[in-house]
Amino acid sequence: MFRISQFMQELLDPKPPGPKRNPPGPVVIWNLVRRCNLTCRHCYSISADKDFPNELDTEQVFRVMDDLKRFRVPVLILSGGEPLLRPDIFDIAHRAKAMGFYTALSTNGTLIDRSNIDAIADVGFDYLGISIDGIAGTHDRFRRMEGAFDASMAGLRLCRDRGIKVGLRFTMTQDNAEELPQLLELMEQERIDKFYFSHLNYAGRGNRNRDDDVFLNTTRWAMDLLFERALADVRSGRGSEFVTGNNDADGVYLLHWVEQRFPEQAQHIRRKLVQWGGNSSGVNVANIDNEGRVHPDTMWWNHDLGNVRERPFSEIWQDTTDPVMAGLKQHPRPVTGRCGACRHLEICNGNTRVRALQLTGDPWAEDPACYLTDAEIGLPEMPAVEAVDEPA
Repeated sequence: MFRISQFMQELLDPKPPGPKRNPPGPVVIWNLVRRCNLTCRHCYSISADKDFPNELDTEQVFRVMDDLKRFRVPVLILSGGEPLLRPDIFDIAHRAKAMGFYTALSTNGTLIDRSNIDAIADVGFDYLGISIDGIAGTHDRFRRMEGAFDASMAGLRLCRDRGIKVGLRFTMTQDNAEELPQLLELMEQERIDKFYFSHLNYAGRGNRNRDDDVFLNTTRWAMDLLFERALADVRSGRGSEFVTGNNDADGVYLLHWVEQRFPEQAQHIRRKLVQWGGNSSGVNVANIDNEGRVHPDTMWWNHDLGNVRERPFSEIWQDTTDPVMAGLKQHPRPVTGRCGACRHLEICNGNTRVRALQLTGDPWAEDPACYLTDAEIGLPEMPAVEAVDEPA
């Protein structure tokens, strides 16, 4: 996760960088249930509105939580599917809070209403994130349910009015990118605390025409918009948060943005970015799926590290006999291609490795979703090649 607002605060009130401190254990994103009342177009867990077999029961979840606490995991993000469809979700959430975990709920929001808002508020969630894909009809099309937007917003307002810290989670695609400004306006109008911008984990984009690729340029436009908005909010003292996920090139892009607008602060921000360190899948971020399988993060469901039914999470997470896990924990990571040659590798840490794996079969190949130009990462720009028609 890239915390834009923190870097904007550093621009206006710089603090000397201290020693890099890793959290005592990884943040654990836990897909407790695969069932969901929606069938969203970009669902990574391929959920459906049915019960899935072989999911961890309550006692198994509690035993895993005991191990996570001993392993000094600081944060549990309870997710799904739709976690509110799990009958014991409030038992799990109350126990997580009582054990001292920072406890968050990731939900589509459509099931939050007056029948359960008291139970949700009684947990004392530290944060509740609701996914929004656009305004009204756009969101409903992505979620494949008419009225989903209105239901999610109603749930968000109920949580906000009960004093729960709430946030919008937006995954940008070519089909909804133009509504980002409207969503930022919605955030302000609805007095929402946090905006999480997720890059779509896509693959298949090569180096040719990287400078004028439509989606890559759209990404740069979106980041400029988020940077300006986050800076304005820090200046106004609003206290809102803007964060991004799934593309650690955001840190390098911020450095170039600062070099252009605040050159006197560029070296300070670079030191802070190096301290941040970029992608932390397999190190400071972990995932447990609904059947107890452990993954380097939520986008790695095609790569199992072990199952908490058979071995404690604490043992699985420290085991580097898996070559992917060994590489993720290596510093610097053994990346190749543009990533290996990038002068900013110490900032982004090779970005999102799962995209390289999906595209090439090699988790250490260059990340196809890096939206930076060759010049921006310190590579010589290749001369344009004039197209030549093949002979008939």
